[in-house]
Amino acid sequence: MENLDVMVLRTLRDWRLAGERALLTTVVRTWGSSPRPVGSIMALAESGAVVGSVSGGCIEDDLIARYTRAHGAQEGMPSGPPTLIKYGITADEAHRFGLPCGGTLELLLEYDPDAASLAALVESLEQGRLMRRTVMLADGAVQLAEATAPAELTVDDKTLVNTFGPEYRMLLIGAGQLAEYLSTMAKFSGFAVTLCDPRAEYRTGWTTPGVTISTEMPDDAVQAFKPDRRSCVVALTHDPKLDDLALLEALQSEAFYVGAIGSRRNAQARRERMIEHFDQTEQSLARLRGPIGIYVGSKTPPEIAVSVMAEILAVKNGVTLPREMEVAVAKAAAMG
Repeated sequence: MENLDVMVLRTLRDWRLAGERALLTTVVRTWGSSPRPVGSIMALAESGAVVGSVSGGCIEDDLIARYTRAHGAQEGMPSGPPTLIKYGITADEAHRFGLPCGGTLELLLEYDPDAASLAALVESLEQGRLMRRTVMLADGAVQLAEATAPAELTVDDKTLVNTFGPEYRMLLIGAGQLAEYLSTMAKFSGFAVTLCDPRAEYRTGWTTPGVTISTEMPDDAVQAFKPDRRSCVVALTHDPKLDDLALLEALQSEAFYVGAIGSRRNAQARRERMIEHFDQTEQSLARLRGPIGIYVGSKTPPEIAVSVMAEILAVKNGVTLPREMEVAVAKAAAMG
């Protein structure tokens, strides 16, 4: 599954280029619990087609009923400047719209967003750029600019500013069953996945669609991949000739996660090799994760993939996991 924001914006662009009326809905504020975070977007066509989400479904149903002729709206979709609308102000409304207890959210509705502006935004995102989209609340005019860093959505009396980043990316070193499970989970989590394995005999059994395949040596593949702050690099071969140099390249990048599969003994041996043969230090290897994953007692490739993906998502989302959940710590405690 591709990045959800890109999918929403691309679909909305296509609707508008085809001359179909549509609106873009953005979560701009929340109070209490809310099903979707600030900055979440959804597009709605006058035909009733929907892509994206701003709630668990009930608010989407209400918007469809209000603004699409195909589902009973009396006047169809309005025109004019953006409007702000709140859901869940009262306990009855919160219950009606399926919001958590005490939850309220405010949405900005943009009617018939400009097709050319949407096309320019989608093209920039597809080229890997981080983009800032500024909406003038008085008339709906939009300004696009390349951003230097991700930022939270901001809104005031005059403008709404939302930053859209390129897809999160994952580079896997080594084909195999674990890589297939992990790549599938990554794609469903919105990552664009690249698999590197120079060994033809391992690649022949690869069946996961939608993954970019690289046949370069892994360290060259890391350089070509150009990891940034929205990238992770995971080594899965158990072969030092393939893993070590790739990991060293990744550690010199801004990748938010760099790790390698293996036992505690293998992880320690890897560190010792890198210190002895590649002039590394404990400090330079501080970001290197291994054994990777959170401890769930996993034994099979799919369970190990769940464990690894959970840790990657926790790091991506800025969640500090308890040390007791680290594989090495948990296994050491279990042994006594």
